[in-house]
Amino acid sequence: MKFFILVTVLVSQIGVVADSVLVSVMEGDSVTLHTDVKANQQEKIKWFFNDTRIAQIGDLSKTCTDVQCNKDTERFRDRLKLDNQTGSLTITNITITDSGLYKLQIISSSSMSEKVFRVIAQETDKTKTKTVNEGESVTLDPGVIKNTNDLMTWYFNDTLIAEIARDPSKISTDGDFEDADGRFRDRLKLDHQTGSLTIMNITNTDSGLYHLEIIANSSSIRRQYSIRIIIEKSHSGTGSGGLVLLFITGVCVGVLVFWWLQV
Repeated sequence: MKFFILVTVLVSQIGVVADSVLVSVMEGDSVTLHTDVKANQQEKIKWFFNDTRIAQIGDLSKTCTDVQCNKDTERFRDRLKLDNQTGSLTITNITITDSGLYKLQIISSSSMSEKVFRVIAQETDKTKTKTVNEGESVTLDPGVIKNTNDLMTWYFNDTLIAEIARDPSKISTDGDFEDADGRFRDRLKLDHQTGSLTIMNITNTDSGLYHLEIIANSSSIRRQYSIRIIIEKSHSGTGSGGLVLLFITGVCVGVLVFWWLQV
């Protein structure tokens, strides 16, 4: 009998992992785990990380996140956000130690359903910070494999500049958006297979923060990039420093000539 019980437990645990939704992120990302609950539905929602309750919403008197839900853990202090309408959970500034199983419980008056997310956080991609010279091209790599069901949107200082829809034939860039200022017109190139964004002929005004949002059916990821532009200034010998040098050289030559004539 004991052997039968042990086998049952192991199969149950493996089944949970196998049925989970895989969410792959990088350090520093923000990720939102969606409940798919509509705003007008009245359910109690609980979130667990490795079986520790980290968030809950429903009865206003019992709404909590992280330390408020469980005094024994401060892992997510000030990094958890609950959507008051849907109960979706956002984890900001992801760290390696945030990897694990996140279980969602949706409890109504007549039923309870569960959903498991398997979040894997990888080390920060060093290419998320770019330093380039003016006039060069730079490519921002999403760092993930483009899923056909994902919607990818690129932003510059929170202004939408490019989008790859779930339909691979639909790709939009800077000039296609009404709120874009046209600064990147004809200088953006999107790879619809990888989702990477290339900015050509970089100018000084392109320096700033770029971020990518990857929206899937069950989760959303926000990934931030920084681009710093280096302006190479030309140095001419005819400037003020060059004129001083020429003057000193001329004086020295004149003194030598005068001394030679005297001799």
